[in-house]
Amino acid sequence: MTKVQTFSEKVITNVEKVIIGKRAPLELAVIGLLCQGHLLIEDVPGVGKTMLARSLARSLGCSFSRLQFTPDMLPSDVTGVSIFNQVTNQFEFRPGPIMAQVVLADEINRATPKTQAALLEAMEERQATVDGVTHILPRPFLVLATQNPIEYEGTFPLPEAQLDRFFLRLRLGYPSKQDETRVLDRQQFQHPIEELKEVVSVDELFAAQEAVKAVHVAQAVKDYIVELSHQTRHHADVYLGASPRGSLALYRAGQARAALHGRDYVLPDDVKALALPALAHRVILGPAARLSDLNAESVVQEIARKVPAPGGDLSAGR
Repeated sequence: MTKVQTFSEKVITNVEKVIIGKRAPLELAVIGLLCQGHLLIEDVPGVGKTMLARSLARSLGCSFSRLQFTPDMLPSDVTGVSIFNQVTNQFEFRPGPIMAQVVLADEINRATPKTQAALLEAMEERQATVDGVTHILPRPFLVLATQNPIEYEGTFPLPEAQLDRFFLRLRLGYPSKQDETRVLDRQQFQHPIEELKEVVSVDELFAAQEAVKAVHVAQAVKDYIVELSHQTRHHADVYLGASPRGSLALYRAGQARAALHGRDYVLPDDVKALALPALAHRVILGPAARLSDLNAESVVQEIARKVPAPGGDLSAGR
């Protein structure tokens, strides 16, 4: 797992030049990279959501595009459009911003559901169909979407199908006083992202992604993952629980976290640490629970506390 550790440390250390004092969210972002999963960054304005996406793209040397979602945006503004060429008398495809390797979907909940739906095929199948022609997206392909959880005026809530396609949801939060002072110092003359360099290649990313797949997951840990997801579907306050895609996300993220910490087997602690970012955004509460000011995070935390974690030697069978 040395290969994965080296890759992760290079990326995190580089991004920390821009995003200061946020090691835990950066680890989650790298876990998403290692698992080829899309990330939903939900936080208040000004804490570095956009900078995180740009920093990741620069660290990997990947092509980057930014989509500013607005209510008047059309699906063709995302996927691209076919234009008739009068010289050749043929339609030519003009690719949209979705055709990049790292795509920042900024304020994704400000677009209409029709435009949001343009991302569904791209995020799940890594392809986009325009005018009946399917275009394969580049590898790697990662969508980093941001949204503000406070201001809801002029927004359209993400549908369940869209939320379920996000591998993890993470929050950066406000920096500490010391970290905020360091931010001021580093941006006195220019933004540190202007000097950010590529530290790993795309081939190194592919190699790390393959290495993560080899991490051992004991049968007891698999059962533990499934039980956590199962409990979200039968909780009294839950209207819609986590899907099997959520179980798979928890499984893969557990493998990546284990590798990131130098282990070739997954522990229940890996699963428990990832339950909130992997499952909470997939859980929809019932009307009564929302009236009682409950939230999905508290429900998932309650389930993680109640479901007993497996014990014994979980490294056997490697």
